Amino acid sequence: MIHFSKRVPVGQGLASVLIKRAAFVLLDWDVRQKSRFEATDSSGRQVGVFLPRGTLVRGGDVLVGEDGSLLKIDAAPQPVLRITHCTEHGSAFDLTRAAYHLGNRHVPIELHADHLKIEPDHVLADMLRSMHLIVNTVDEPFEPEAGAYSSEHAHGHEHDHSHDHKHDHHDHAHHVHDDSCKH
Repeated sequence: MIHFSKRVPVGQGLASVLIKRAAFVLLDWDVRQKSRFEATDSSGRQVGVFLPRGTLVRGGDVLVGEDGSLLKIDAAPQPVLRITHCTEHGSAFDLTRAAYHLGNRHVPIELHADHLKIEPDHVLADMLRSMHLIVNTVDEPFEPEAGAYSSEHAHGHEHDHSHDHKHDHHDHAHHVHDDSCKH
């Protein structure tokens, strides 16, 4: 068994040709939220993943093995509830309201501009339908938000550019909000 203990978020900094050649594992959210697990990769090797406790593994991440090999993580399709607003009886704001209520219940949620995704739960599905939302069970990868206090910087979508740019997060420690500021 090959042990993997280093995570490279979305393969950042690795040559795309190396990632394309790498073996992969197809994992659902239940496994990817664990920092220690075993799996069989696409080439039939048994792999053991041993990451720091609390580490989430996202689809597109690459793990580095003790032998230097790479292992690409793919998010497996799994049953999820896909929630959309009703165009006849509601508005897109209904999704915002639903996200608020789901967040109050600490439900893992994947956010999109036109839909939400949560793990199947018939009680929550009934609640959402009572809010005049459309709830369908589909098989899709699930990438919920990491949470406000997580050190993970997840965007919840895949794209071709890297995230090695600097983020200019507003530093509130040196600014007082009063009537003179414009935000």
